[in-house]
Amino acid sequence: MAGELVEFEESTIGIALNLESNNVGVVLMGDGLMIQEGSSVKATGKIAQIPVSEAYLGRVINALANPIDGRGKISASESRLIESPAPGRGQRELIIGDRQTGKTAVATDTILNQQGQNVICVYVAIGQKASSVAQVVTSLQERGAMEYTIVVAEAADSPATLQYLAPYTGAALAEYFMYREQHTLIIL
Repeated sequence: MAGELVEFEESTIGIALNLESNNVGVVLMGDGLMIQEGSSVKATGKIAQIPVSEAYLGRVINALANPIDGRGKISASESRLIESPAPGRGQRELIIGDRQTGKTAVATDTILNQQGQNVICVYVAIGQKASSVAQVVTSLQERGAMEYTIVVAEAADSPATLQYLAPYTGAALAEYFMYREQHTLIIL
């Protein structure tokens, strides 16, 4: 089934994306260095999903919803599929510009302006330097915005699969709060 998690014999996990009559295209969620031609792979029967809970607020996580901020595990009793139909309301805005023109500043200012508005913010950083993400997180912490913000980050040196999953993880976390009658803002 498309989107199903598969496991290779040496424990690497992948997601089945392309289903054809005689083969299956899988993207790996790891380096896959131990996988060899002829290795066996088995279907898990599970669709890619992440754990979700209020405990993610104020945390920095990767595309698999694992904490990367050094503050320990995050407890969650629920999970959400990483890909589901988009909700029927909301709007999109495109922030476009050359390097060093203030796109990140606009994004962080937007998050800061949600303070006191009962809005949960999810900031997804894809392909940015770890130092740039740390700078954004520090800025949000200093201004009290991490109380209502979740940061999902995959650096430029992360596997392409994890960079691909990052926006889905951000959307799944935002939808968790949306379905609890809270307003959400996602910045990719």
